Amino acid sequence: MRKVLVLCLSAVLLAACGTPVVNPVTGRTERTVMDERAELAEGRKAHEGVLKEYGAYAHPALQAYVNEVGQRLAAQSHRAGLSWTFTVLDSPEINAFALPGGYVYITRGILAHMDNEAEMAGVLGHEIGHVTARHGAQRATRQQHAGLGVLAATLLAAVLENAAGVQGSTEFIGQAAQGVAAGYVAGYSREQELEADALGAEYLARTRYDPRRMIDVIRVLQRQETFQADEARAAGLPAPSASHWLSTHPGNDQRLRAIEQKALAYESSDRGGGDEGRRRFLKALEGLRYGDGPEQGLVRGQDFYHVPLGFALTAPPGWRLVNGSDALNIVSPQGDAALRLVGVPRDAGTTHDEMLRKLFNPQNGKTTRGQINGLAATHFSGTARLPNGQSQGVDVTLVSGPKNATYALLYLAASADALQRQAAGMMAAEKSFRALSAADRQQARPWQIRTVALPAGGFAELARRAAVSRERLQLINGTYGQADPPAGRLVKTVVVE
Repeated sequence: MRKVLVLCLSAVLLAACGTPVVNPVTGRTERTVMDERAELAEGRKAHEGVLKEYGAYAHPALQAYVNEVGQRLAAQSHRAGLSWTFTVLDSPEINAFALPGGYVYITRGILAHMDNEAEMAGVLGHEIGHVTARHGAQRATRQQHAGLGVLAATLLAAVLENAAGVQGSTEFIGQAAQGVAAGYVAGYSREQELEADALGAEYLARTRYDPRRMIDVIRVLQRQETFQADEARAAGLPAPSASHWLSTHPGNDQRLRAIEQKALAYESSDRGGGDEGRRRFLKALEGLRYGDGPEQGLVRGQDFYHVPLGFALTAPPGWRLVNGSDALNIVSPQGDAALRLVGVPRDAGTTHDEMLRKLFNPQNGKTTRGQINGLAATHFSGTARLPNGQSQGVDVTLVSGPKNATYALLYLAASADALQRQAAGMMAAEKSFRALSAADRQQARPWQIRTVALPAGGFAELARRAAVSRERLQLINGTYGQADPPAGRLVKTVVVE
């Protein structure tokens, strides 16, 4: 379950009125609250937080491969002298981002949707461009002028998965609401995105990759967006809002034309030996974990399984499971309400009553005791007093789960009307909370990527022995909405570990 990071600028930066710095890309002087020394210090500090939050993916060979490609690109950039760090994060999210000072991250989730080394290089080159053009420092300066002392933008879309639009009810969940708001404030401007695209294409060309692969990267992510919309439409639901790398990197036709014009300005080359590094890339991805990892719980359709903690939960039809490191959100189809499951700290007390007092400081309301699938539960509905002295409505259930752990199920909504309208769905999800059964454990096995030759029956035949659908196999192989490639071509499949 994913924790939200909110990274604050140091007091020194906030107090600074700005110093003149020459932009390495444009050659122009710009005033900034983050000179290179501060940029390096902030990046180093935030890097520790990112690793603590996401964790580096435990695959040394893949880490070395991505770092080798990234270092070649960075050596041809406008800031080759920086000490660059490239890290594959253990996250299923389709995401990549960069911190000031030369820290670049790419998730295993986005790697699973790339087709070759040149496409991966395009993602890395784009993020290198944000660093070389000092976009993070420009954003920090803009935020200071707006009266905001946050650097949460370094996480880009990562915080946006936390059920955007749903308001928290107490200090217990207040940090998440701050993180979501900061994520929206922190977006790059369209000009910065276009500049990063252009720099990415330039760095590809300098490193002897085909710069047109920048176009393919955007199209890969557009297919992901189309796939999600098609899935929602088939289920009779509205299309979900973008929650991946493309959501902070707008991919409209104008942008694609701009990328194409920039890419065609460079001489095309291929250092991959005729296949854009596809063979090397697929070999590096062999065995890559696909989707959620068991350490933070697995989403399988409408079910959520957490083997280490020993519990499971089922979302109602149409509701969406949004998993994070510290919380699980079961979000309504309209996105206006969510049941948020969080672990109760062990020092919060030994009884449900004591936990309610320490966590929520309830003032008045109704307390109901009972059981959920044989587990002791206490529901409180009423008002709580926040640390600032104000009162706020709260609806929460505490349930004693397996392994002597207690969980809080928070009823969250954008308005009182939404809370009433979606209460039945949240109650249904709550009532599904249970200790893992043998059948649950069988479904809770993780998935991984394998490379195979496409059979004569195409992805339809391959799906019969895969862990995912034909459509998802097409998606990760870059052919969603298109004809299958010829039989015998090496493709990615997903199998149970």
